[in-house]
Amino acid sequence: MSDAAFYYQCQRCTNCCRWPGFVKVDDADITAIAAHLGLSEDDFIQRYTRLRPRRDGLALTDKPNGECVFLEGRDCVVQAVKPGQCRGFPNTWNFPGWREVCEAVPMPR
Repeated sequence: MSDAAFYYQCQRCTNCCRWPGFVKVDDADITAIAAHLGLSEDDFIQRYTRLRPRRDGLALTDKPNGECVFLEGRDCVVQAVKPGQCRGFPNTWNFPGWREVCEAVPMPR
């Protein structure tokens, strides 16, 4: 069966939170995460985002080891309001070889 026949249920393994790359955030993500953290949107942007390489938007910053800034152990500090890019993985987007590191469980649609 193809991947289209499945919905992958996240097991919160946090492997995706440890991959290098850019977690894009849009205006809705910024509003929700800032409110969740009790920050103004400007403070959130200054503390937790960076300009993407093509200067076409913002992304979350990383810790020095490459992990997401909001990963604490195996917990996401912003789980309830995590960015759309995070919510969509691996169902709305993924990359070749993602199954080798992701523990999401395939569920029939």
